[in-house]
Amino acid sequence: MNGWKKSGRGSKVRLVASLEAQEAAVLRGLVAEVKQMLAGRVEQNPTDELAMITGIRTGPSTRPDDRVLARLLPDFTTEDADLAAGLRSLHEPELIEAKDAAATLVLDTLPESGGKIELTVEQADAWLAALNDVRLALGTALDVSEDMPEQLDPDDPRSSHLGVYQWLTFVQDALVQSRMQVR
Repeated sequence: MNGWKKSGRGSKVRLVASLEAQEAAVLRGLVAEVKQMLAGRVEQNPTDELAMITGIRTGPSTRPDDRVLARLLPDFTTEDADLAAGLRSLHEPELIEAKDAAATLVLDTLPESGGKIELTVEQADAWLAALNDVRLALGTALDVSEDMPEQLDPDDPRSSHLGVYQWLTFVQDALVQSRMQVR
């Protein structure tokens, strides 16, 4: 990938890029993993009879045990545990739904064998959300921090995956830069 470019004018503006087959495969795999993690969280929440009767969906009131999933679904507040539990219960289902929709859009607009991608502004926004989720998940799994060197010791088990994280950062940043050109 060489970056994203703005194409067209007015309502016909598109953000365009091209991914190699290997890049598309990596991105598809990572986005699918995030979708699977979110689906697992939904499956852990038993169906609430009151929600079925009233139509008001609620989610779990406790933070995910998995640290990657907890990073994707953080507490809404840290000042009051009861308030955090209530907010999570009320808002986590729609948060998961939004994250899943963004991931689905990426998978729907990303050619399986690579190639040209043309996104509307709205699709680009969904891509940015999904790329952010993938970077959060991978960064958490790799323990990425501000003081982490750009290259790790080859014996570090994270070293082979750090390049993928850095590439995702480039893809996201390039899309942000192109998106900022659209008013």
